[in-house]
Amino acid sequence: MSLDARLRELLRGREDAYAHLDAVYLPLDQARVLRTRNLRLIPGQARRRGGKLSYAEWAHVAGIFQTLIGQQCGWRDDLRVLDVGCGSGLLAIACEPFIGRGRYTGIDVSASQIEFCREHYPAATCEFLHLDVGNPLYAPGQAADPRPWHLESASFDLVTALSVWTHFREEDARCYLAELARVLRPGGRALVTLFLLDEDYRRSLPRAAGAASRYHGTPAGRWVFDRSAYGSTDWRCPAWAEVPEQAIGVDEAAWSALLDDCGLSLLELMPGNWKERPGVFFQDVLVIGKPAAP
Repeated sequence: MSLDARLRELLRGREDAYAHLDAVYLPLDQARVLRTRNLRLIPGQARRRGGKLSYAEWAHVAGIFQTLIGQQCGWRDDLRVLDVGCGSGLLAIACEPFIGRGRYTGIDVSASQIEFCREHYPAATCEFLHLDVGNPLYAPGQAADPRPWHLESASFDLVTALSVWTHFREEDARCYLAELARVLRPGGRALVTLFLLDEDYRRSLPRAAGAASRYHGTPAGRWVFDRSAYGSTDWRCPAWAEVPEQAIGVDEAAWSALLDDCGLSLLELMPGNWKERPGVFFQDVLVIGKPAAP
């Protein structure tokens, strides 16, 4: 057996062992949760997606966004939440304390993720809708053109999008930010994470460029957005991306202009630690507001 074959066998064995241990550990851990009841909803490792695979990181990120939701919307239990790109439901877990008398709606282009979520999360407070829209990374076989969401206008108090606009080309980003503005009620808020190409990013480039020249897999070197995404001057991707939608960053001025075009405003920016600095979350977290009705 060649060295490569032996290494693949070893890695496969480790993954099998991890899956087995997770299946044993997860119910034992969740049975011992005393106060953070929503952690019971963290799925098994085969369903943990979105760049966050470990149980610990799912619990950590759910806690981060549960706190941010409470800070931005108040500690209430009647929120109507739209989670764009819900995946396998990480933010459904974060939202659960806020939707006892409200409603959580998750939408995603992946039919298999939606099917799982419908089976896994409580139907009394959660609904999941499949978007039959294409994305070269997540849904390459579906229709490519962006299209409106079949959701009522001004019907959500909060819209969340965890690492969604990081996978949109400029055309899609514009279409779906306008949709976000449409479905958000006046005075509502959105939590959107991005790779925002701003002054913090530019300050990180000397460190990142040095790392990139050695190995693109290093934390700094991986996040150099040095290639245009489909000819755009403001939407960019790293050189390693096989398709731009693997990781797209947006120029700060272009994003600000897009918010203005959609009648939205940036209320707060929490820089991410992807820029080699301390941050609340890995990506930049943007708190976006829709003006209250006059």
